Amino acid sequence: MGRVTQRTPAVRLEVTPDGVVSRARPDTVAVEEPLEMRVGGTSMSVTMRTPGDDFDLTIGHLLTEGALRDAADVATLMHCLDEDESGSPTYNVVDVTLAPGATLDLSRSERHEYTSSACGVCGKTSIDAITTRRPYAVDADPVRLSPATLVAMPDELRTHQKAFDRTGGLHAAGLFTADGQALVVREDVGRHNAVDKVVGWAGRDGRLPLTGHVLVVSGRASFELVQKAVMAGIPALVAVSAPSSLAVGLAREAGLTLVGFARAPRLTVYAGEQRLDT
Repeated sequence: MGRVTQRTPAVRLEVTPDGVVSRARPDTVAVEEPLEMRVGGTSMSVTMRTPGDDFDLTIGHLLTEGALRDAADVATLMHCLDEDESGSPTYNVVDVTLAPGATLDLSRSERHEYTSSACGVCGKTSIDAITTRRPYAVDADPVRLSPATLVAMPDELRTHQKAFDRTGGLHAAGLFTADGQALVVREDVGRHNAVDKVVGWAGRDGRLPLTGHVLVVSGRASFELVQKAVMAGIPALVAVSAPSSLAVGLAREAGLTLVGFARAPRLTVYAGEQRLDT
């Protein structure tokens, strides 16, 4: 339902000692479209995402935002068949029906109605809204981690980034076991969406909390990615690039192991180094 990539006209320029050579040729780009998430017909959020795994994205979003405590609180999910200007279905609306007795808790997770693909924390009323709601004790997770295993995870993640191979424009998030096995990998134009798709997959499969697992992301470790890992009970986050100051602060406060610049043979540990067998 929906394309992950599409072809678009482009002009490639090559600068040479004799001048600039131009050649018109089509290129492949990542698709970015809005997804509206509704609960009982009421719009809850709109995010810009890459189509695919929309049900996992919706459930993961509701779980990592603290609006739901368990994926079992969802009875059904369905795409509303909205149409574009040509009358073709877009599959850009997901409607959630809650299970009997289940309710949404939005008291500390207030967003604006629109979220860009670039930032999953935009629209929060305060930082406190996402630091006070932690359903799992990540700091009590006893898992031990091998640096040699952690530093190999980004390369393993890269082998699963099929859409990135065609576009160069998608983030990836993967859920790994402590011994380095990739359980699921998702791609999206938004870092936070890729993580929500992973968490939603785990939630729908009854795997939460993700005790003893590692979340690996293809870019930087931002605050919202650490927050989502903590909300899913994941004790370790490995990033290919740098963490932010807020990400480091939250990781230390929550007891999460935070690794950045994980590019073999090196990695940098910013929090939770006690879990590593050095």
